[in-house]
Amino acid sequence: MNAHATPGATLEHALLPVRPGQEEAFEAAFAQARPLISRQPGFTSLRLARSLETPSHYVLLVQWESVEAHTEGFRRSPEYQQWKDLLHRFYDPFPTVEHFTDVLSG
Repeated sequence: MNAHATPGATLEHALLPVRPGQEEAFEAAFAQARPLISRQPGFTSLRLARSLETPSHYVLLVQWESVEAHTEGFRRSPEYQQWKDLLHRFYDPFPTVEHFTDVLSG
């Protein structure tokens, strides 16, 4: 870890396969859902990017203070149910989510 990395910080990486033809609706729903996650304790930042080669594929990167902030905090919060209601209908198959910690950055 370098001097800029936060000890214990966790990067959530989710591959989001959106049903083809639903990209615009997904992006609108995601804009509605973003405040639900961004106000969670332990949330640091979020980035959503769309694939140039496969426009129905997205990658979501969320920086958390810890993995527990995501798995025990957000996922057990009332806001997570709203997040699911807004977004989970767009995925096929369901996203793969993994958590990472910095080894080297900068």
